[in-house]
Amino acid sequence: QVQLVESGGGLVQAGGSLRLSCAASGRTFSTYAMGWFRQAPGKERESVASISRTGGSTSYANSVKGRFTISRDNAKNTVYLQMNSLKPEDTAVYYCVVLVGGTPRYWGQGTQVTVSS
Repeated sequence: QVQLVESGGGLVQAGGSLRLSCAASGRTFSTYAMGWFRQAPGKERESVASISRTGGSTSYANSVKGRFTISRDNAKNTVYLQMNSLKPEDTAVYYCVVLVGGTPRYWGQGTQVTVSS
């Protein structure tokens, strides 16, 4: 079992930046690929970004490519999502996930990001 706690969400104007953090419990953090998903009102959850166990490989949804950066610090059991040039359509609840076989296995409770126009 892995517990995930997100932080860093909030209200920001369009064009602004936020950095989300996700702290994971347990001593096996470095053995998991990690990711961020989001869910906007009335829409299905979608994958935003993912990162390999070592951080050497990352991937992004086309909608955030070039604006968002995922990173991790295995010494701190933490994964980050740096979000720049935010748009109103980025408004959503953002979830940190543990990926097993490319599929989310564990989810955090989510953190709200609201981008005003």
